Amino acid sequence: MTIARLLDHPGFAPELLALAAVEALGPSARDWAEQLRSTYPEASSDGLARLATRRFVRLAGAGGATSALAGALAPLAELTSVLWTQANLVLHLAAAYGRDPGHPDRAVELLVLTQVHPDAESARTALDAARALDGPGDAPWPRVLEAAWRLAAPLAAQAAGWLALRLASRLLPGAAVLAAAAGDAAAAERLAARAITSYRSPTG
Repeated sequence: MTIARLLDHPGFAPELLALAAVEALGPSARDWAEQLRSTYPEASSDGLARLATRRFVRLAGAGGATSALAGALAPLAELTSVLWTQANLVLHLAAAYGRDPGHPDRAVELLVLTQVHPDAESARTALDAARALDGPGDAPWPRVLEAAWRLAAPLAAQAAGWLALRLASRLLPGAAVLAAAAGDAAAAERLAARAITSYRSPTG
């Protein structure tokens, strides 16, 4: 269903993927938090957040290293890995701080925290438009290109480095793998810091 909607409306790819992530990943994040709270009733929200952060920073690094081995498809493979891991990270942190990871508001927060949208108002407006989609769209190219750029926002800072990494890897085997792992892990740590700051706040 999500793939069909993405193909029909590629201009709303970030919003459709955020909605799909909350629906698909939210329940497992909720179960994770509930199980830990049941097993460790004294655990604090910050403690759960540290566990989630360590887990998904590690996964981000592993995903970056694996995607770097994909050759010419490395940027696409990395983008897929980054989006999946970052969505999981945000939803687990939401659950750690007592927010329902399956609630529609998490899609808004996901788009803002990953810097696809600058604020909650613009994210909510775009999500409302994505939910209202019905049938194939005309997919105007400016909208599609804008969506592609927003979707790739998590990797924007690394885009220029891929050519340099590929050149360096010819001289130093494994350089691209190490750099991708370190870069994706650092990006996940920055996202975790933003999410924790937001979810700690009573109005976050």
